[in-house]
Amino acid sequence: MGAVVDLDGLLDQRRIWRGRQTQARPLGLQPTGHMSLDQRLPEGGWPASALSELLLASPGCGELQLLWPSLARLTAEGGRVVLVAPPFIPYAPAWQAAGVDLRWLVQIEAEPADALWAAEQCLRSGSCAAVLCWPERADDRALRRLQVAAETGQALAFACRPQQAAHNPSPAALRLAIDTRPAQWRVLKCRGGMPPAAPIASSAH
Repeated sequence: MGAVVDLDGLLDQRRIWRGRQTQARPLGLQPTGHMSLDQRLPEGGWPASALSELLLASPGCGELQLLWPSLARLTAEGGRVVLVAPPFIPYAPAWQAAGVDLRWLVQIEAEPADALWAAEQCLRSGSCAAVLCWPERADDRALRRLQVAAETGQALAFACRPQQAAHNPSPAALRLAIDTRPAQWRVLKCRGGMPPAAPIASSAH
């Protein structure tokens, strides 16, 4: 006969945890808002305080639909989200419909040559929850600076780049390709584990 376990005693000693007493989100966890994707990423979401590289089939092919749940959550928590030189003028009603609090959304106009510098400064400032940029050209050194700046400012950094960039090495903690035909996500690189072998059907469309 097995030993009788004193459950209350273990709880008092904090030897076990009570499920309903846990935080809604473990410290540092940054869910994407897409369950199918979170379940396949080693960290259960975006890598915290790090650079994520989104490789696009074409500009505007779904990066905002992918990011909106996270950005809505961050702005609801009072976090500032910065867009650095977006390729299209943000359509405010669409952002609002996605749940983003526009009071915490900032757009920075920058020349292509200055966009990476501007993104780096925003990340380093420590006053931003997330920074999105669409660099036309970014070598390994420039991306590494974004990665270090994200760590310094404890922010999420997103660099949206063409899929052709997948042929070049990157210091990003996560590299995610966004396909349109079919609509799917492919994890090319992820911190903390091996990328899932199969594509993930996009839930952002």
